[in-house]
Amino acid sequence: MALRRAAFAVPLLVVVSAALFALASRSPFDPLAGYLGDRYTTTSDADRARLADELGLHDPWWATYGHWVRGLLSGDLGVSRSFGQPVATVIGERLPWTLLLTCLGLGLAIVASFVLGVWSGARPGGPVDRLVAPLASVVQATPPFVLSLGAVAVFALSLGWLPVAGLTDAGTDPTFGQVSEHLVLPVTVLAVSQVPWLAMSVRQSVRDAIGSDAVRGARARGIPERTILLRHVVPLALGPFVTVIGLRLPEIIVGAAIVEEVFSWPGIAGAVVTSARELDFPLLAALTVGTTLIVLIGSLLADVALALLDPRVTADG
Repeated sequence: MALRRAAFAVPLLVVVSAALFALASRSPFDPLAGYLGDRYTTTSDADRARLADELGLHDPWWATYGHWVRGLLSGDLGVSRSFGQPVATVIGERLPWTLLLTCLGLGLAIVASFVLGVWSGARPGGPVDRLVAPLASVVQATPPFVLSLGAVAVFALSLGWLPVAGLTDAGTDPTFGQVSEHLVLPVTVLAVSQVPWLAMSVRQSVRDAIGSDAVRGARARGIPERTILLRHVVPLALGPFVTVIGLRLPEIIVGAAIVEEVFSWPGIAGAVVTSARELDFPLLAALTVGTTLIVLIGSLLADVALALLDPRVTADG
C-alpha cells in the first residue's frame, strides 16, 4: 500500500499543480487590482497593459505553468507578486508558525481522543461513554470558525483569561511566554475540532477488539481485565486509529488554516488567502503543491506505521 501510494504521488502532484494554473486562469478576479492596490484606479490602461505583459498575465496558462515547472526543477520557486519577496522567503517566514500550531493541536487531539476513546469503549454505558457520544456529535456539527469565535468570546472577551489573537501582545517581542500564552486558544480549538472524529473511531475499535477471539481467549485464561486492556485491546485499536489520522490530514490542515485566520496567527493561511485573491501564481502553486505533498507524506507515514503495528499489513499492500 505504501509503495503504491508513493508511486502515485508524482503524477498526482503534476495533475494538481496543472489544474491549479488552469482554474486560476479562469478566475474572475483581476490580479492587477490586487497587485497595484490603491494605485489601480489611478493607473492608465496603457500602464496596466504593460505591467500585465511584464508579469506574464496575458500568457496562456500552460505557458505560465511550464515556466513555473522549469523554475521548480532548478530550485527556484519564483517571486511572489503579492509580497514582493521570493516565494521561498514568504513560506519560510510563515511555515514554522503553522507547523507549531498544527503539531501541537494534532498532538493534543491524538492524546485526548485516544484516552477518551479507550475509556469510553472499554466501559460502554458508563458515565464517560454517555458523555462522549453526544458531545462528539455536537462538536462534529460545529465548524472550526464557530468554535474559534466562541472560544474568543468566552475565554478572551468575557473572562479575559487569554489574549484574543496574534502572536504576541501589541508592541512586545515574541518571547516564549508571550507565544505560549497566545497559542493556548488556537491550539485548543484545533484539537477540540478533531477530537470527536478520532475519539469515536477509537471507541469503536476498542469495542471491536473486546469482542475479538484474542480477548475472549485471554479472559478464559483468567488474565486480569487491566492487563487485557493494555496488552490486547489497546494494540488492536492502534492500527485503525493510525489509519484514521492519515485520512483526516486534509481536514486537519483546513481546520488549522481556519483557526489561523480567526486568531490572526502569522502562518501560511494568510498567504494562501492573499495569493488566491491576487492570483499570485508562483506563491499559490508552491502552497498548493506543498500542502498536497504534506498530505501524501502523512498518508505514507500512516501506512508505514500501520505496517509496523500490524505485521499482516505489508508495505506493498
